[in-house]
Amino acid sequence: MSIDEADTKPKRKVSHEIGQDLSAISVDELGERVTLLEAEIARLQDEQRRKLASREAAGTFFKL
Repeated sequence: MSIDEADTKPKRKVSHEIGQDLSAISVDELGERVTLLEAEIARLQDEQRRKLASREAAGTFFKL
């Protein structure tokens, strides 16, 4: 296999399962997972804020 072929191979997608055994995971991969989970938490919080704002707006509208 040439170097070019190795560069074009898709990299393994980082994923994480809650409660998964972490003993066989490298420090680098743990860091990747932390980054992944932090991004997911931010995404969830953004959606939560959006839905709360929508609910509040609906509540204000229907109280009139």
